[in-house]
Amino acid sequence: MSTSVTTRRTVRPRTVALWMLQGVLAALFATAALPKLSGDPALVDMFARIGVGQWLRYLVGTLELAGAIGVLVPRLCRPAALGLVALMVGASATNLFVLGESPAIPLVYLAVAGAVVWFRRPAR
Repeated sequence: MSTSVTTRRTVRPRTVALWMLQGVLAALFATAALPKLSGDPALVDMFARIGVGQWLRYLVGTLELAGAIGVLVPRLCRPAALGLVALMVGASATNLFVLGESPAIPLVYLAVAGAVVWFRRPAR
């Protein structure tokens, strides 16, 4: 005679929504990172206008890709999203003060990453 134990797991809508948000965040940052790392001419030009050097393009692309992967790993999710928030603060400031462009896109990315940081905070 074989006995099996079935456990029932409740899926909460909030958890599903948060994982979906993390998936969107990962897709946004992976999509932003790949052109930087592959040398898209528009981004090469943009980083040349920033005036620091192309090493910054590689660094930003690598950090964005690492953050995109990190937000999908439960243990790394919150620190990765926090790192992406910091990266987008820098991107917003660079767009506004160095490039003279709208910081709207980095601010949207910052808001999404900030929401993940907020909703993945430890329970009290």
